[in-house]
Amino acid sequence: MKDLERLRTLIKEPVELVLNQQIQMELVSSSKYLAMAGWCDRNGYDHSAGFFYKQSEEEREHAMKLFHYLCDQGAIAYTPEIPAVPQEFDGLRSVFETVLEQEITVTDSINRIIGVCRREGDYATEELMKWYVKEQVEEEYIARRCLELIDQIPADQIYYLDKKLASVTYDENPFDEA
Repeated sequence: MKDLERLRTLIKEPVELVLNQQIQMELVSSSKYLAMAGWCDRNGYDHSAGFFYKQSEEEREHAMKLFHYLCDQGAIAYTPEIPAVPQEFDGLRSVFETVLEQEITVTDSINRIIGVCRREGDYATEELMKWYVKEQVEEEYIARRCLELIDQIPADQIYYLDKKLASVTYDENPFDEA
């Protein structure tokens, strides 16, 4: 019966596995961003807190996009367990260093998924993952730019820095069509 069910989906088991792993990674990212938002709130960085609350929701949306895709294709989407995440940070710079590390890890995972899709000949899922590639270019840029701002703006202007960090965007997306 399992083989018959597998014929009803375009998703091969190796792709299903890595997509479910990515769902968990996105939900862990959401949890980490929520913890960062809470830390920023507790430490008076209201604008950065708002930025991280929004990021937390975005990461959840990324997970749900994959979850729905698996379900729509007749594959199995698993509800993952989310481990506890750190709630405390050494400072604002530490928060954004954690962001960049997390986003680089996500980018590596997306690239790995595309490799699995290519090996399995799953062009539909590879096409879906192109959206995630574009998203990661933006996410890494924003994290790097925020770290640059932290290094450039004097510590005695912390409230200006907080406001500036929350407004960083990626406007020059090379993937946008002219």
